[in-house]
Amino acid sequence: MHWKTIQSAFWSAALISAIAANAQSPAPEPAPLGKMVDLGGYRIHLYCTGKGKQTIVLSPGGGDFSFVWYLVLQQIQTFARVCSYDRAGYAWSDPGPQPLTFRQEAYELELALKLSGEKGPYILVGHSLGGLVAETFAEGYPDETAGMVLVDAPGPDDTLGYFGKVVRVRTLAHRTIPPIQIMKTSPPVPISDAEREQAMKYKSHRISPPYDRLPAETQKLQLWAQMLPPKVAVTENNDYTPEDFQLLYEIQQFGHPLGGKPLITMIGMQGAGEEKIEEKKAFQTLSTNSKVVEVQDSGHAIHLQDPDAVVSAIRDVMNAVLHHALLKR
Repeated sequence: MHWKTIQSAFWSAALISAIAANAQSPAPEPAPLGKMVDLGGYRIHLYCTGKGKQTIVLSPGGGDFSFVWYLVLQQIQTFARVCSYDRAGYAWSDPGPQPLTFRQEAYELELALKLSGEKGPYILVGHSLGGLVAETFAEGYPDETAGMVLVDAPGPDDTLGYFGKVVRVRTLAHRTIPPIQIMKTSPPVPISDAEREQAMKYKSHRISPPYDRLPAETQKLQLWAQMLPPKVAVTENNDYTPEDFQLLYEIQQFGHPLGGKPLITMIGMQGAGEEKIEEKKAFQTLSTNSKVVEVQDSGHAIHLQDPDAVVSAIRDVMNAVLHHALLKR
């Protein structure tokens, strides 16, 4: 089953530079904050900053971008190396091979980190669906994984909205997840004009909560990225989310696939139902060295609503990794 994150001022300067470049150009695209890493015919945007004995890798939730982690990253960079990225087809990143499964994304992330000279093993931090990408990364690259923080990630047995239906997503699985793809084997199929026009109807020209907690400069990037037209069409036919969920569900049944690597599961308690809370608590079984942190003053977006709590969890996991210790209860 195995296959194969300077200071806050610098971040602000990068944002200002990007916006200034945008103001001087007729094109509305700001300059990337980090590197554009060529993975073989397509590029992934990877932003790494800070110094320390440990590297933290931040995976955004579904539909989110690298800079959504600003409130967390600006703190982490003072004591560790930290990297955030845009998955293929999002913000600055080019569309890549299809389908973009959790396994494909984990592969592209690991390769981008390696090509950029970043050194593992990493502490993986994933919000929402990004948490499941982090879990998939840990499964595929155990030697590159030191620990993990799941930020209100959905359980693999969770009930979610999926193409207009509220379903237990994994129960829709009926195919085998494709192997890792490259541009030669499975290039992205451009979205049709009709599909793009339909998708743009749902785009918002405003910054909605909780993204309004981001600094003004970052909000401008958020608005730019969220208004980009989709680059590839995603349909139930080329989306393997049910299969991704089913595979992670099966892995979880074996118990402790992370061994004793430190794991913190964070749950945003505002608006969370008892069933979903229990599903998230089940992540404890991934490791013999794990704990659950219930964040009472936050909903789903803990990294925006209570970033200090996320930073604290990352510190706890990092200390456990560096000292080969159990997580403090």
